[in-house]
Amino acid sequence: MENKSRRGLLTKGAVAAAAATALAVTGADAKAKKPAKLAKRSPYPPRDPSAGKPMFSRGVAYGNMLFISGIGYHKEGDIAVHTRGVLDEMSQALKDAGSSLQQCLKVTVLLADLKDYAAMNEVYKSYDWGDVPPVRTTTSVAGVPGNSLVEIDVIAYI
Repeated sequence: MENKSRRGLLTKGAVAAAAATALAVTGADAKAKKPAKLAKRSPYPPRDPSAGKPMFSRGVAYGNMLFISGIGYHKEGDIAVHTRGVLDEMSQALKDAGSSLQQCLKVTVLLADLKDYAAMNEVYKSYDWGDVPPVRTTTSVAGVPGNSLVEIDVIAYI
C-alpha cells in the first residue's frame, strides 16, 4: 500500500511539474511578448554593387536555417578532383555562415554523368558529415553549368 501511495505522489508531482512548466511557457508574460519577426538574410558580405544585380544569392538564412546555392568546380580534373573541390568550397561556405558539414540536413548532388556516381561517393564519404548524416538526393543532369562534373547544394542549420 505504501508503494502505491509513493507512486501516486510521484505521479502527481510529475503532473504538477509539467503543468507548472507549461504555465511558465504559455503564461501571461509569454502572451504579452510578440515573437521575433523572421527575415530572409544573407550571412555573407554584400557583393560589389558595380558588378550589377546578382541572379541568385550564394546563401540565404531564415531563422536558423541556411540554404547554400549549388557549387560546381570549374577547373581541370576527374570526378574525384571536382567532388573534393566542391566539398572543400561547400565546407568553407558553411563555416563562413556559422555552420558546418555536420549541421547539414539535406544535400543535393547533380552529376554530369551518372557513371561518376561511385567515384563521387568515395570522395563524399571521406568527409565528416557527423553521427547523423544528411538526407541526400543524387541525380544526373544533361549538363552542369561551367563544365563542372558535379554540382552540390545544401540545406543546413546555423
